Amino acid sequence: MDKPRRDLSIYGKLDLEKPAVGVKFLPNRPKGVEQLDKTMALCAMIGEAQERGAPFYVSKENEDCVGGLPMGWMDVPPMAESGAMGSKWGIFEEARANAKLYVGTPKFSRDVFRYVVFSPLDNMTFDPDLLFILATPSQAEIVFRAMLYRDGGLIESVTSNVLACAYLFPYPYFSGKVNYIPTGVAFGAKGRQTFPEGRLLITIPWNWTSRIAENLADMEWVLPAYTMGPEKFLETAARYHEEVRTEFEEE
Repeated sequence: MDKPRRDLSIYGKLDLEKPAVGVKFLPNRPKGVEQLDKTMALCAMIGEAQERGAPFYVSKENEDCVGGLPMGWMDVPPMAESGAMGSKWGIFEEARANAKLYVGTPKFSRDVFRYVVFSPLDNMTFDPDLLFILATPSQAEIVFRAMLYRDGGLIESVTSNVLACAYLFPYPYFSGKVNYIPTGVAFGAKGRQTFPEGRLLITIPWNWTSRIAENLADMEWVLPAYTMGPEKFLETAARYHEEVRTEFEEE
C-alpha cells in the first residue's frame, strides 16, 4: 500500500491506553497485508488491531456479527428486519421498536467496499478513511477541543444501542462528522466485552484527521483551569469576567 501523505503522529502523544487505529475501505484486495485469520464482530476488529500491532485486512468472511449490514456485505435478512431478535434479547419491549432501526441506517452500497484494512497508528501505510481513538474523558476533551479550536461547533454523538457499528463506520465516512460512542452502551460490544467501559470510542473521518492534528500541535493540551483547583478557578473566573466587562465597555 502507499505511504501516508499526512503526518498523524501527534495522535500517538495522547498517552492512550491502546493505540489509535486507522481504517481504509477498498474495493480490491490489498497487497502486502495479511488477511485476518479468524472471525469476529466488525467493532472488535478495532481492538484486534490495537493488540496485534500490525496491519491486517478483512472481508465479509471474517465478520460474524451484524457488521456485514452497514458494510454492504449482506442484505438485511427478513428475520432481522422484523426486529424479533431485539425483543428476544429483552433490548426492546416489542419487535417493532427494533425494526425502526433498519429504516435509514447508515450503510455502504452492496459490495462497493469488499475489503477493509485495519492498522495501529505507528504501522499505518495509508491515509486512513477513519481514525479510531479509544479515550478516557480527559483525553477525549483534548481531541474535541482540538476539533473546535479554530472553527467552533458542536460535539455530537449519534448512535443506537444495537447496530452501533453503522455509526462507527459508514456514518462518519458519509457525514464527514466526528462521532463518538460511550463504551458499554452498544449491546453487542457490551455482550462480547469488546471494550473497557467508561471510555469514549471516537471516530475521526478523513476530512478531520489533519485538521485536528494541526490544532493539537498549536493549542495547549492541559489548560491551567484544569489544574488550579476549584477555589483558584472561581477567583480567576471572577477576574476574567471583570477584565472582559471592562474591555467590552470601553469606548
